Amino acid sequence: MVTLSPARSRAALFALALGGFGIGTTEFATMGLLPEIAGDLDVSIPVAGHAITAYALGVVVGAPTLAALGARLDRRRLLLLLMVAFTVGNVLSAFAPSMGWLVLARFLAGLPHGAFFGVGAVMGTAVVGPERRGRAVAAMMAGLTVACAVGVPLSTIVGQAVGWRWAFVGVGVLGLVTLAALHAWTPSLPSAPGTTVRTELAALRNRRLWIAFGAGAVGFGGMFAVYSYVKPLLTEVTGLGIGLVPLVLALYGIGMTIGTLVGGRLADRSVLGTVIGSMIATIVVLVAIALVGASPVPAVLALVLLGVTSQVLGLSLQTRLMDVSPAAPSLGAALCHSALNLGNAAGAFAGGLVIAGGFGYLAPAWVGAGLTAVGLAVVLAFGRGPVPVGSAPARPEDRARDLTPELSAR
Repeated sequence: MVTLSPARSRAALFALALGGFGIGTTEFATMGLLPEIAGDLDVSIPVAGHAITAYALGVVVGAPTLAALGARLDRRRLLLLLMVAFTVGNVLSAFAPSMGWLVLARFLAGLPHGAFFGVGAVMGTAVVGPERRGRAVAAMMAGLTVACAVGVPLSTIVGQAVGWRWAFVGVGVLGLVTLAALHAWTPSLPSAPGTTVRTELAALRNRRLWIAFGAGAVGFGGMFAVYSYVKPLLTEVTGLGIGLVPLVLALYGIGMTIGTLVGGRLADRSVLGTVIGSMIATIVVLVAIALVGASPVPAVLALVLLGVTSQVLGLSLQTRLMDVSPAAPSLGAALCHSALNLGNAAGAFAGGLVIAGGFGYLAPAWVGAGLTAVGLAVVLAFGRGPVPVGSAPARPEDRARDLTPELSAR
């Protein structure tokens, strides 16, 4: 086995993080460009919002499908193909002539999202070793959190200044840069011997995989119940000027970045313990938002803390899904992003119901706390205990052999 030098390992993780930055930027940028998209394509803002739904649906469908179909491919080659698809989807989005074509392009752009993070998590683990898998996942996820703090506000500014299409052109260019970085710095990583589409899909029979998936989809919905309506919350309840909203969102992104750095180290100590602890912390923060949301300083501080706790939760959930699907870690990690996007839809829907019911913009925080509490209950009732005997390597050295087959330094 050929190992990588420390410098090459860091470069490989940077290439993965760069991909995460591009994906995070395109995922959330549409939310800040809906008025411009609606005006240009002559549709209402709610209709323009179908582009967001289409992207999320692409993630849910593409994550397990592409991870399974690419089971026999070298992990490096699969990452390159996924980034090509991502780049093409965003370029098509930039040149979409109508709303229907934009919805299709956003669906295509979302397809490689989850699979990229899933395969990238396996690549990162192989590069740094299984004992540091939490930090490897964190390094890649850091790109997504930096996108929330930098990429999304920047794409919004570009879209408002010169047109929304140029924001997607910029993401397409970023995809090309990521392709070059992945080609130059990531090593060849063959799939495990005997891996096929059938063996990947066989992992779907794992009960613990679906328990973790369900807990993540419901529990992570708590954060989205609040985040989906954070702009009216800040302007109509907290009393901040609309010009301060991007600053608060940037601070939220910084909180997510902190959560990524902290969560990686916590997950390396105890994955399941981190999942449980971060769910409890998220519930506490959501309750705090409901109680202090009308006071500017405490409300902003609580939102930043929500960024921290929710990102620790997301990272530890991804690591847990990898652990409970050792025969198909790429599929397990990819399913995490399907779960998170289902949580996005569920949280936004539930939060919207209470707002429409006249309960105000603080009510989604109570709903979010309830959703995360349900996810926590699922984990405590069904999600604890060891991975079933025979489905995972019993020793660290066995897992290292499974996750790190013949790294090449080319």
